[in-house]
Formats: sequence, C-alpha cells, structure tokens
Amino acid sequence: MTLEPVESDVPYHRLYINGEWCDAEGERTFEVTEPASGTLIARVASASTADVDRAVAAARDAFDNGPWPHTPHYERARIIHKIADLIEEHAFDIAELESRDGGVPIRKTTYNDIPLALHMMRVFGDLARRPPYEPMPWNDFPTLSWNFVWRDPFGVCAQIIPWNYAFPMAVWKLGPALATGNTIVFKPSSLAPLSAIRLVQLIDESGLLPRGTLNLVTGPGGEVGEYMVGHPQVDKIAFTGSTEVGRKIMAIAAPHIKKVTLELGGKSPSILLPDADLDKAIDGVLFGMFYHAGQLCEAGTRCFVPATLYDEVVERLVARTRQLRLGDPLELETDIGPLISFKQRERVESYIKLGREEGARLAIGGGRPVGELYERGPYLEPTIFTHVDNRWRIAQEEIFGPVLCVIRYEELGDAISMANDTMYGLAASVWSRDLQAAIEVARRIRSGTVGINEHHVLNPHAPFGGFKESGIGREMGVAGLLEYTEPKHIHVDFQQKRSGKIWWDALLPPENEHE
Repeated sequence: MTLEPVESDVPYHRLYINGEWCDAEGERTFEVTEPASGTLIARVASASTADVDRAVAAARDAFDNGPWPHTPHYERARIIHKIADLIEEHAFDIAELESRDGGVPIRKTTYNDIPLALHMMRVFGDLARRPPYEPMPWNDFPTLSWNFVWRDPFGVCAQIIPWNYAFPMAVWKLGPALATGNTIVFKPSSLAPLSAIRLVQLIDESGLLPRGTLNLVTGPGGEVGEYMVGHPQVDKIAFTGSTEVGRKIMAIAAPHIKKVTLELGGKSPSILLPDADLDKAIDGVLFGMFYHAGQLCEAGTRCFVPATLYDEVVERLVARTRQLRLGDPLELETDIGPLISFKQRERVESYIKLGREEGARLAIGGGRPVGELYERGPYLEPTIFTHVDNRWRIAQEEIFGPVLCVIRYEELGDAISMANDTMYGLAASVWSRDLQAAIEVARRIRSGTVGINEHHVLNPHAPFGGFKESGIGREMGVAGLLEYTEPKHIHVDFQQKRSGKIWWDALLPPENEHE
C-alpha cells in the first residue's frame, strides 16, 4: 500500500467498532501530514465520546459473551502467529508508511522497527501457548488439598500509544492483550496513526478475530484518550507517553481502582568507564541519542565521561556527529529525519536556549539546517552540549529531541550517583571492556533496562518498563504478559469427613463434638 500525496485523493480512514468500519459521530475528521514536507497524506475519523461508548460496549460484550476469552490458549497462539505472517507479508509497505507518517528514516523502519515488531508478535504468539494454569507446592495443612493459580484475562483493555515508535508500540500493546484473551479499545496518536491503522486493517481483512475483540478509535488524546481511561466499563489501561500525562491517567483511573500500566518518560544515562572501547562507545552513544532524532523515551540523553577522557570523547563525538546525514526520511542515506512537528521543534529549541543560559557550552548543532529541503519540515541539527552540570534543567528534564549533554566525572561512584539523580529510571547503558565491572555498575543503576556496550535494548523476551516516575508495570516478556491477567487461587479440598475440617473444631458448637 502506497499513499499518494494528492490532496484531492488522499485516503480516508474510519473507526473500527464491533467488526465494522464506520464514520465518527458528525463525520468529524482530522488531517495527517508528512513531517518532512507538510504534505497531506490522509484524513482520519476523529472520534467523539459517544464513539468511545460504542467501542467500549462492543469490547465489553465481546468479553462477557464472546468466544475470545474462552478460546484455548494454543488456538490464540495460532491466530497471533497468523497476524505475524500478515506483518511479514506487508513489511515493506508498513515501513514506508511509518517513515512518511512519522518522519522516521526508512533505513530505521525497514531494518529495525518493522522486523522488531514482527519478532515481537511471534514471541507473543509463543507466549500465548503458556497454559493459564500455575501449580502450587504440595499442601497438607490443615488437610490435604490440591491448589493452583488460574490466570483469567483482565477484561476490556484501553490501550493508548504515542507517535514516536508507532508500529512496534501497537504490536507490543495488542500482542500480550490478545494472547491472554482480553478485548481491546485501541487508540494510536493523532500525529502518526497510519501504521497502527494499517495493522488493524490487516487483522480485519483476515477475519482472524471474533467481532468486537479489537476496536480502533482515533482522535485527540485530551478528549478521546481521557474518556477511554475514565470509562467505567474499561478494566485495564495501558499507556505509553509522557510522565505528565501518566500522572493525569492515574488520577482519572483512581475512582474505579483500575489496573494501570504506564511506560513513561526518561532521561537515560550512558556511562563510559575509563577502559571503554571508544571506537565502539562513540558510535554507541550517538546511536543511543540521535536514533529517530532523539524522540525516544529511552534515548541516552546524558553521557557521563571520566575526566581523563573528557576532551578526547567530546572531540570524537563532535567529529562523528558532523558525518551524520540529516535529510529526507525516505532516502536510505538519511541518518536523522525531521522532528514530528513544528511545535515539537519549538519545544526542543527552547531547551537549547535554556542550556546556553544555564552555562552549557554548545559543541555542535543547536540551529536549523539551511536548504530548501529543510524549510519544508521541522528539521533541527543534532546538538551536543558540554560542561553540563547534572543539576541543570537540560540534564534533568526530558527534551525529546536531538540534544545530548556530556557530563564530566572524577570517580565512578560520582557517575553512578549522578546517573541515578533524576526522577526518571527507564534505561541506561554502560561502556567498558571489563564486563564484570560493567555488570556491577549496571546493578547499581536505578532503571528498568541497562545495556552493556549497547543502547536501545528492546528484547521481546525481556520485561521493559521504568523505575520511579518512568512508569508502573512492565511490557513484553512473561512479565508483560502477566500484566494482562488476574491471578485466581483455586483450592480443591481432599478431606472427605466433616470432622477433619479445620472449622470443625474452631467454629462448630460443642454439641456436635462427637458427630
């Protein structure tokens, strides 16, 4: 599927509710434009609260009365692998769509994002084969009994994803929810919804899921997303986005004591140890920072460098950054594309201005690139600040753009303390030839994921999530799967005589003593 950039003939995408594509109430729509050029590439239905009510009602009925929650786990596994087959079959088209919709370099979507999403879906298919039964240890007190834990699906799940990693995020939300028998009301970001919509289209065309199991609503987060979160018929919320919005979601969900999993912001450190292989570490730090123009929650935005290596590391970081190509995301040679919007660029530029005011030294970047291509989209030069104090705002607040802070340390303990001195705790990386020393550092860092000689570590077999204000709960792996289940203890008593029951002596009247 290729989107033609012709305003009079752009695709129109409807809501998907109870197995049917339908217009939003009042036929409201919003426009989706290509960040790199401002070209209109789609119109999308903009849901109202009444549309959300219909989607939730469909998911509620599908959960309470439909077959999906009771479908055998091995059958759900088969279906999820079929969905993975669809992703594989349409991988190239999805990669192009993701690049155009989100301004993501095509090399990234083609060789990383879509293959990773495919791998994730296959892993969720494998995890779905886990029976919802967990045995418990032998128990003969007060009498012999058989005990086990049964994992029920949670119910109706409201899932909200951001724009920056749209297709993989759609997969890692939908995969575990479907694998465990839940029904879903799903909302992608209005800034980059098209690849997620395409996934729902493929699932619908396949006929693999029962009616109402998966529902898609599109529209503004402030209206649609918040209403989904507070809806009394929604049992669980899964959200990825900013910490600020995460706090709001917790407050909205609190009156109904809803299950909430949140993957939120980050200010991830990259720590170079004195023995780091600089050839590997320099590229690794830049990859950790400038991948998708720094618009990733786990981006390595703070680089801690020993004083003895500081000048050399800065010089090499700057030299290597000069070699990165900023350009059209649809060209394979492009390393860094535009930011998602002009509003986002203004936000990042305000932090660059703040960094200068705080006293940081601008080593490279900080401005808008010059040229006809760059005038059409929200492009911004990759930026490196040196001589940064870890207490400054540019080192503490999530910028969500291509801005790296290089921070000097004298002792390794100082680097670890500064790395942990933030409200966030999502990811980190440690760079060293001494793997044992690196592991010891990793154990002392308060974050959900730590890569050793690597950054942006996303393994669908491993839990992903944050410490502190970077989130609640985990996604991916067995831990992520279990977030979509309610554990139920079932006790089967083997004692046949009433007199052998513990309540016999404890509760029955004395006259029944010899019965």
